Amino acid sequence: MKKEYLNKFYQKTHEERLHALVSAEVILEEDTSDFKRKLQLPEETANHMIENQISTYELPLGIGLNFFIDQKEYVVPMATEEPSVIAAASSAAKIIRQAGGFKTSIQERTMIGQIALKDVSNMKEAEEIILQHEDQIIEKANQAHPSIVKRGGGARSVKVRQIEADEQYNAPAFFVIHIHIQTLEAMGANIINTMVEAVKPYLESLTGGTAIMGILSNYATECLATATCHIPVSLLRKGSFSGEEVRDRIIEAGQFAVVDPYRAVTHNKGIMNGIDAVVLASGNDTRAIEAGVHAYATRSGQYRSLSNWSKAENGDLVGTMTIPLPVGTVGGSINIHPGAIFSKQLLGNPTAQELEAIIVSVGLGQNFSALKALVTEGIQKGHMGLHAKSLAISAGAVGDQIDLVSNELKKRKNMNLATAKEILEQIKDI
Repeated sequence: MKKEYLNKFYQKTHEERLHALVSAEVILEEDTSDFKRKLQLPEETANHMIENQISTYELPLGIGLNFFIDQKEYVVPMATEEPSVIAAASSAAKIIRQAGGFKTSIQERTMIGQIALKDVSNMKEAEEIILQHEDQIIEKANQAHPSIVKRGGGARSVKVRQIEADEQYNAPAFFVIHIHIQTLEAMGANIINTMVEAVKPYLESLTGGTAIMGILSNYATECLATATCHIPVSLLRKGSFSGEEVRDRIIEAGQFAVVDPYRAVTHNKGIMNGIDAVVLASGNDTRAIEAGVHAYATRSGQYRSLSNWSKAENGDLVGTMTIPLPVGTVGGSINIHPGAIFSKQLLGNPTAQELEAIIVSVGLGQNFSALKALVTEGIQKGHMGLHAKSLAISAGAVGDQIDLVSNELKKRKNMNLATAKEILEQIKDI
């Protein structure tokens, strides 16, 4: 990648950005021909993706720049409606790149399928029976989906969980079997559901219980991705704040999010701003990722920060984050949505593990950028600066008027829609 062509990317026009991507060898010249049409979701495809389809609903697709992950350069596709997300991610990535970039570790990709049974009279005895028949359970699960087995995946192990009756919620006792399944490049929901439904009758016969359901779990605790970064204090100086001050304030802000769930929710929402944008652009399931990640934030019994910030022995700021990321590079809308196909190409056709590494790094970078702003100049200065263009458009500005209104709006004490409309009228009168 010839990243010098991407300098000051945000200042370029739409056409200049496309040609910069070509010059940087991120996309091919032929990709720019009728670019918008190529990325549009055809009505025929959309009609077969959901029920009662009447149209398509567009979001802006942008790119996060400066990402250096595991010694590899990436231009990261991000689909989002929020103005500050891509700018914040790119700014963080630029600083972290100077410090050596993100380093990741990806757990072996194993998904979980659940079979829940009730009316199991002797759970201890049933657990022993299940574990004695683990090989047979795995065999039956794999027989239900032989194609994934042929490709090297499939069911690998069986775990048992006993859930006691809960009087507070009027819930009976449940006997739950987890089947751990390797789904390779797919997120694998259909693979998992096919397997667990196939073994339900066999588990009923082994335990004497009644199966309530067989379904995947989106709480993918066996599919974890970790990102870390080390940032020297020399890269942290901001305005009147020294690098040491910024480092210590970021650490304190992180500690606040660890102990206070009210702060942790907003802290983690900021992380998910970046994660969701990449997950959506890649054609993966944002709801599944959100549910699993937020559940993981409660694993201690209290909702806490997903990230951790600390001081290294040499004084560096150290950031780390681990989250469940059951994403795929094949299956579902990934193979049929033009935007998802383009995003995959933009990333260099990554494996599912590489995609996990990219997404968790974006999330950590997003968090760094937010915390750095919060503990120095405040979040509103950068956010509202980018929000100015949205206000200008809402006020009715078009073409060159958008920049004129937004630039003037940034100078005003009250940055709101009424002020934007006032500025627009003044411009029209000139």
